[in-house]
Amino acid sequence: MVFTRRDLLATAAGIAAGAQAQTPSGAVTPCAIASVNGLRAVSKALEMIRGGADVLDAVIAGVNILEDDPQEHGVGLGGMPNEEGVVELDASVMHGPTRRAGAVGAIQKIKNPSNVAKLVMERTDHLMLVGEGALRFAIAEGFQPTNLLTEDSRIAWLAWKEKRGTAWGPGLADGSGAMASASAETRTFAQRMLDHPITGTINCLGVNAKGDLSGTTSTSGMAFKIPGRVGDSPIIGAGLWLDNDIGAAGSTGRGEENIKICGAHTVVEYMRHGASPQDACLETLKRIQRTYFGNRAKLEKVDIDFYALNKKGEYGSASLWDHQGDGRVSRYAVADAKGARLMDCAFLMTR
Repeated sequence: MVFTRRDLLATAAGIAAGAQAQTPSGAVTPCAIASVNGLRAVSKALEMIRGGADVLDAVIAGVNILEDDPQEHGVGLGGMPNEEGVVELDASVMHGPTRRAGAVGAIQKIKNPSNVAKLVMERTDHLMLVGEGALRFAIAEGFQPTNLLTEDSRIAWLAWKEKRGTAWGPGLADGSGAMASASAETRTFAQRMLDHPITGTINCLGVNAKGDLSGTTSTSGMAFKIPGRVGDSPIIGAGLWLDNDIGAAGSTGRGEENIKICGAHTVVEYMRHGASPQDACLETLKRIQRTYFGNRAKLEKVDIDFYALNKKGEYGSASLWDHQGDGRVSRYAVADAKGARLMDCAFLMTR
């Protein structure tokens, strides 16, 4: 079932996904939005923005909280490994006032790729560094290489290899699989990754009282991906895009689908032509829907969310489906004058 615009607006009633953050005088009330895992990130970002920090520094500091957390398995330390058991990270940043950007792709051993992306923007005349070159650049800039594979992620990777029927196990002895001696918490996590491998990502966007925008997107990418795979997160125009005159947008979910439609750029262009942030996200999702030529069975395997924030301080988010493949309703994080909270996304289609 495809919702009409009237249906979508009715569904969104009470969500306040297009909430306006302007004061009566017309000045923008500072705010930050992020993907559902970003409640701590938007709280930190808003605190710094209110304190006078550059908006990009603020949203990166927020994202760093997740990158540093070994229990946040979609980004940074503890991120999900590729099919060889190696964690490869991607990130991008955009700075509205200077209209500059930076990105890194498939970088290993550095837990804060968003910080490295910012240095690519500030310290080079390049826009993106990848792989070994990105790692060497980070080390030259003082970053300390570290093992990003936590025990939870390692067990999940081994269990995935066993499930694929490879010679990795579980061996001839009963109960000798990777999860046999793991803690209950690790077994639960590993099973969840087997059932619903994540494409974990955080996108965080912010605006200050002057209407200046910045954003960042950081990820460990698709769990158990082919080594060297790069999704949309470090692609300027796909996983992140902003125009300081108009607004900012980002995405989480199936990156390959987003890259094909230049999703974040498309969201901002819809806002340029007058669409609200929420409607801009919904219209962009329709482009993904069209690429499947009505093949609903294949489309149901795709989960993707867009997030948008305009220069006036209005924000919104929309998901392709009313709930994710594991049954969770799509939500996003907001921090503004009303505090930090999670809000329901609008959605294009219902499962």
